[in-house]
Amino acid sequence: MPTFEKFNLPDAGEGLTEAEIVHWHVAVGDAVTVNQTIVEIETAKSLVELPSPYTGVVTEILTPEGTTVEVGVPIIVVDTDPGGTAPAPTAPVGVVPDGADAPATAASPQPVAGSGDATAPAASEGSGSVLVGYGTVEPGTARRRRRAAEPVAAEPAPTTPDRATPAASPAPPAPAPASAPRASAPAAVGHATLPVLAKPPVRKLAKDLGVDLASVAGTGPGGIVTREDVQAYHEQAKAQPLATYADDDQPWLASGAVTADGRQTRVPVKSVRKRTAEAMVTSAFTAPHVTVFHTVDVTRTMKLVRTLREDREFADVRVTPLLVTAKALLLAVRRHPEINASWDDAAQEIVYKHYVNLGIAAATPRGLVVPNIKDAHRLDLHGLAGEIADLTATARAGRTSPSAMSDGTITITNVGVFGIDTGTPILNPGEAAILAFGAIREQPWVHKGKIRKRWVTQLALSFDHRLVDGELGARVLADVARILEDPARGLVWG
Repeated sequence: MPTFEKFNLPDAGEGLTEAEIVHWHVAVGDAVTVNQTIVEIETAKSLVELPSPYTGVVTEILTPEGTTVEVGVPIIVVDTDPGGTAPAPTAPVGVVPDGADAPATAASPQPVAGSGDATAPAASEGSGSVLVGYGTVEPGTARRRRRAAEPVAAEPAPTTPDRATPAASPAPPAPAPASAPRASAPAAVGHATLPVLAKPPVRKLAKDLGVDLASVAGTGPGGIVTREDVQAYHEQAKAQPLATYADDDQPWLASGAVTADGRQTRVPVKSVRKRTAEAMVTSAFTAPHVTVFHTVDVTRTMKLVRTLREDREFADVRVTPLLVTAKALLLAVRRHPEINASWDDAAQEIVYKHYVNLGIAAATPRGLVVPNIKDAHRLDLHGLAGEIADLTATARAGRTSPSAMSDGTITITNVGVFGIDTGTPILNPGEAAILAFGAIREQPWVHKGKIRKRWVTQLALSFDHRLVDGELGARVLADVARILEDPARGLVWG
């Protein structure tokens, strides 16, 4: 007998309680194996791919894409014994039940017209080397019966509005013409709803464009939906443009709904944006923030950056002023380790960290994330450059793991990349300080008693006044500034 196993949504890390189903990599009738990626979810922190804990055939998908599900709720059902002796469903016209005497064509996928391959193997004889979510189909599954049912039956049948009159000759059945429209809802075999035929890249394109695959007429072999089908449907069903800024690139509106008058888009608050809002409100109204500022001549830092960019030892990494600033903050923390701490309100304790997990605030299409570089205090300048590059690339791709954003100890936010001079940053929850690094500009500056054109920036350090006194915060910021003014000082402090 078939054995049905339900896969419950697991905790993807950090004690998260819910996640959104972003994209299914499998469909009903697909064969899956242990550790095969079956679904992509979005937690409050990142995108996570979940592997299958079972080998078998997918019999039911319980939560559609776009649904927010609590941890522990079943999301998919897998038959781990598809070769069981469960009674076969009643076969529709043109489909021969498994095990019955029938021509080979009744159990095999029909050849595409003009392909010249009249001896294609049965579906159960697939190589197994196929795309994820579009894999080899086991005998007796709904997908096998559906593929056999797609061609028009060879027997003469009355003409219906949706099907042309078949040929009267006993020629082998042929697939429907590519131009014939497919019904908007998935076809049904017996009482089971079958998935739309589309390969994973096409499914992803449809999701990115907001297209419901079930509404797209497939023109590919056997009715499969192609990229061209999705793009054509999207062009015909574009949403009403906004009343203002219609020509701007606005990815943040992708998950929203345009109002009837076209003047507003309403986007649900969830995932990263929801978590960021909760964290910032908690931080702002729990930790008493104090911010100190410093305007710094960073001309020597800019010279160092140019020199390192020409150094062969740094040819494989990106050298920026942010890199030098990060190193300066690490050296300042070494001189003042008491700023590398957190407040444990439950235990009424101050927790001093003997390691530095350096957070780098990154703006992404999904919202603000703050991944951190583990044990950054152990890295030299070259190693730090490589870690910053990897961290930012992963964040922009939306692939930052929950563990990469946990246990941060101190953070840098680079507002200068947007041309902003400075700001008053809010602490990342659980940390005692955050440094804002502003834009670097050429401006008049008194240097050695004369007005010169120099490279100048502004720094701002926010800190938790429960942990950090004004004197300590000022000393830390002054040390960062001193290294940026004269990077050689880092040789002495390092």
